[in-house]
Amino acid sequence: MKIKFSFHKIFLVYLILISTNLLVAQSMFTVNYKTVTSADVKVGAQCTEKYFPLIKGKNIGVVANQTSLINKTHLVDSLLKSGFQVKKIFCPEHGFRGDADAGEQINDMVDSKTKLPIISLYGKNFKPKATDLKGLDIVIFDIQDVGVRFYTYISTLHYVMEACAENNIPLIVLDRPNPNGYYIDGPVLEKGFNSFVGMHPVPLVYGMTIAEYATMVNQEGWLLNGVKCKLSCVPIENYKHTFYYILPVKPSPNLPTMSSVYLYPSLGLFEGTVISVGRGTDRPFQVIGHPKLTETSYSFTPKSMSGASNPLYKDTECKGYDLKNFADIYIKNTKQLYLFWLMGCYTNLSDKQNFFLPSFDKLAGNSKLREQIIKGTTEEEIRKSWQPDIDKFKQIRKKYLLYTDFE
Repeated sequence: MKIKFSFHKIFLVYLILISTNLLVAQSMFTVNYKTVTSADVKVGAQCTEKYFPLIKGKNIGVVANQTSLINKTHLVDSLLKSGFQVKKIFCPEHGFRGDADAGEQINDMVDSKTKLPIISLYGKNFKPKATDLKGLDIVIFDIQDVGVRFYTYISTLHYVMEACAENNIPLIVLDRPNPNGYYIDGPVLEKGFNSFVGMHPVPLVYGMTIAEYATMVNQEGWLLNGVKCKLSCVPIENYKHTFYYILPVKPSPNLPTMSSVYLYPSLGLFEGTVISVGRGTDRPFQVIGHPKLTETSYSFTPKSMSGASNPLYKDTECKGYDLKNFADIYIKNTKQLYLFWLMGCYTNLSDKQNFFLPSFDKLAGNSKLREQIIKGTTEEEIRKSWQPDIDKFKQIRKKYLLYTDFE
């Protein structure tokens, strides 16, 4: 007799194993990587001796947000206190203070503390205009990335590099560790699927710091018309790609914990489906759910809150799963995306025709992943289909690494 195992039953087995014996579950994996904090490494912004001479006497533009810190002091405040001429601030998605909703249009404004003009690169324009850069001699980019293709800070980086190249303005990238920089996985973005949530032919998780990434974009000719930016980078001291770096500041409102950061590459794909990832709860990107999922182990009700003013299924109970423990036990230690939840939720919901939203293919970087899930392709077969393109990317990537690699 053939026994069928449904998604929710298999999932419940995983949950029982994890909740009853975390140590046993964790012992299944070999952990060779070192966990470090901001006290163990020296980020580019802290290495002032390397870039202060480059900006002396110059009119400076700074691309920054709440993560742009030298220890506990904001980069802009440090530069002003040191006597440098900061003239303009540019900010990415979520704004200069990092508290705006995902996708919320950010308007230009004046910073209440410094009285400097803040130009939004997530409002009417993604790319600085020539008039925005007028009067600037140099631009500094210092933003904490999380190493996932559809996280839009690297798209902002692209457009800043492009604008600087077109206006003959040098750019300095102050490097920061990538908390997901210890592995490479996922489909490589295909031509024709380019958007602000995926601009370059890289895997969903690309295993590079933002300075390494900037150098790759510049040297591979990925800027418009192949223009080259006058780029210099200030590297991190005491950093390796084999480090699990604990972020000192949340990079955006809905990535409040390291569990959410580790789960984000896998759960971010749900943003292109009808499944909630917990926006509007105290566990964004740590839970998944839908009002019509069946036989689940957890429930949550999204509410309007800071960073999620109008979340999916607001004030409606969602039935689903709490995945927080998977971040440390599975994702972190196996160093790969986890498709089980995505494939299982598709199987669970009866309305399969409306499961995927038009944005899914842009997040995935192709139409193939959606088609494979609909067809019932196994996770192993899906992974095999990624490998040739990942191998090609690795050959490109290794040319631009600044730090000891994980392979």
